[in-house]
Amino acid sequence: MYNILICDDDRDIVSALDIYLTAEGYHTIAAYDGRQALKAVEENDVHLILMDVMMPNLDGIRATAKLREACNVPIILLTAKSEDADKVLGLNIGADDYVTKPFNPMEVMARVKSQLRRYTLLGGKEGSVGAGDDGLLKNGGIAMDDAAKTVTVDGEPVSLTPLEFNILRLLLQHPGQVFSTAQIYEQVWNDPAYGSENTVAVHIRHIREKIEIDPANPRYIKVVWGLGYKMEKV
Repeated sequence: MYNILICDDDRDIVSALDIYLTAEGYHTIAAYDGRQALKAVEENDVHLILMDVMMPNLDGIRATAKLREACNVPIILLTAKSEDADKVLGLNIGADDYVTKPFNPMEVMARVKSQLRRYTLLGGKEGSVGAGDDGLLKNGGIAMDDAAKTVTVDGEPVSLTPLEFNILRLLLQHPGQVFSTAQIYEQVWNDPAYGSENTVAVHIRHIREKIEIDPANPRYIKVVWGLGYKMEKV
């Protein structure tokens, strides 16, 4: 059974999400501000977090940043329509997705299932193109072990979120091939790419910060203006 942390200062929202998630067979843990969320993660085996952005004591953005220092559990932000800047900031610091309030509970359930699937399987597909028999993908100083779900750059381990891992793997599997933001979103998120450009760009930037010596002048992940991104053969 998956444990899902619901963190929102609106107790009615927490209660409503608890009803829907419990009906789907999940176990829920409630928190009402960022500090309670951090404590809940320390004390429980949490598999996914639904995190409100605007909360007292410690808001969702700062709580997400602190969580990313220690774990890669999927985080879905709950945001208001007026919080577009917070959506971008949240994705930039490591949130995996967001849902805009007022939300359709069925959309939340679909996103929860999608994130849990990626978290537990890291989107693994049998017979991945470009991987050797040992499941290793290499390009220059980058080495990805798809079986162990690890990445090293010049021998140093790199910590990636599940989405970052999947994006990097997609590009490593097809060195030199250009992928549009829509193609990346559809293959990694497994959802229709409606307005996905900014979401993909934020995750690409985050990956570059982890694997590139100079993210502003990347050696590996190149942008092809007007077309998308590719993994440069090194």
